[in-house]
Amino acid sequence: MNHEWVMQSGWISQLPALVVIIPFFMAFIVALVGWSHEDRAIFLTEIGLLLSFLASIGCLFVVVEHGPVSYRMAGWAPPMGIEYRVDFLNALVLVVITSCSLISVFFSKAIVQRDFRTRKEHFYTLYLLLVTGLLGITITHDAFNLYVLVEISALTSYALIAMGRGRAAFSAFQYVMIGTIGACFYLIGVGYLYVKTGTLNMSDLQLLIADLHDSRAIKSAFVFIMLGTWIKMGLFPLHGWLPNAYSDAKDSASCLIAPLMTKVSVYIMLRLMLTVFTPSYVFSNAIAGELVLALAVVAIVVGSLKALKQTSLKRMLTYIIVAEVGYMVGGAWTATASGLTGVMYHIISDAAMTLCMFMAVAVISFKRGRDTFDVLPGLYKRMPLTMAAFTVGAFSLIGIPPTCGFFSKWYLLSGAIDAHAWHYMAALIFSSLVNAVLFFRIIEKAFIEPVHAAGAEATVIEMDEAPLRMTLPLVFVAISLIAIGVCTNYIVRAVIQYAIPEGVG
Repeated sequence: MNHEWVMQSGWISQLPALVVIIPFFMAFIVALVGWSHEDRAIFLTEIGLLLSFLASIGCLFVVVEHGPVSYRMAGWAPPMGIEYRVDFLNALVLVVITSCSLISVFFSKAIVQRDFRTRKEHFYTLYLLLVTGLLGITITHDAFNLYVLVEISALTSYALIAMGRGRAAFSAFQYVMIGTIGACFYLIGVGYLYVKTGTLNMSDLQLLIADLHDSRAIKSAFVFIMLGTWIKMGLFPLHGWLPNAYSDAKDSASCLIAPLMTKVSVYIMLRLMLTVFTPSYVFSNAIAGELVLALAVVAIVVGSLKALKQTSLKRMLTYIIVAEVGYMVGGAWTATASGLTGVMYHIISDAAMTLCMFMAVAVISFKRGRDTFDVLPGLYKRMPLTMAAFTVGAFSLIGIPPTCGFFSKWYLLSGAIDAHAWHYMAALIFSSLVNAVLFFRIIEKAFIEPVHAAGAEATVIEMDEAPLRMTLPLVFVAISLIAIGVCTNYIVRAVIQYAIPEGVG
């Protein structure tokens, strides 16, 4: 299954391009049609994302059946032309992006109607362009094209975040400043690579860099590219923009941005580490590996402790994301097959967990007016379906079987043991315990603590669930956390194990 299949003819051969092109062109259609027929914007967006999702599923099946596939844009062969490549590393990520964006847009219709009384097409146009950028980042096999697509996704996420209220504009500006620094670092690194190799195609870079391991320019390129990627994913201490940006954005935007942006950035890191620089180069310096692992441990501990201090559910989740980024960076730098398996699997599971939790908090905020802890009492009686989904998501973040969160942590812990990275293992266990404290405190308040009305304990609590269009997607995602966990063995054996490079212990 290590051979490469070049797609040449038939409609199936166009699947890699269709994954990206459909939401891209649909964004223009939504902008034009929505100007005069605003109510059609949501329908067109859903159709575009559904078609892109089906194309991503098709790509996954092709990869599982035939192995990695190459798509040459406009028929130009690489390295002269831009190549799209779908392999075992990114096939699942494409499905994650399209499925999360489709579920999120279907879920958030009522929220968008509340927040955007007019010109909803602006939101949906940006939404589709963000998805286009994320899909392009994942499927491209060109280092400079990756930079362009990173900036497309970044610019649209800045605009979506700025649409929020209160401090949202300032948070978006902060995100712009720090994100621009990250993009510049990445571009400088790519410049070094081009100067030394004369190519931007990732496979060509891999072959040429193999003979340049002692080059200072290649070392500088690696450092700049890693720093830029870590800034983009919000790795501590480069995370300052993340909590404000994600928590100040409107719920309709954060339900897309929070589950996907950091995970796609982690994918970029893995792609560059495993495909461009190769494990033999990346993991050759033990001291550098120890430093990155220590940084990941600090990120996990600080993110978990910061989450404990929050009184807003949404802001609490943003600091859990900071810790989760530490999970994935640490797992990658254990330099073990189990650790890399855990990272790749955690991209899938964490995207689903984060989507579930942000959707649940969005429902609470939609019905109760805010997401602070003072609205929690009585929620299990008022909103049983929402809180049941919230509980499943919480259990997955803690790492309770059979949810997918348990299995991703299992692989990450196995990687820590294989690498003798005991501090990283301790940080993973510590984070799980902190998550248990966080969520059981919330469950206690929502389930046990009495509701007080006008100074007296309320004796009758009426159900007040969200509309089915919001509740059903939330319940579906919660069930998927268990389904993904149950299918862990198949996901690892059919896809992820083939993404682990040979020679990684």
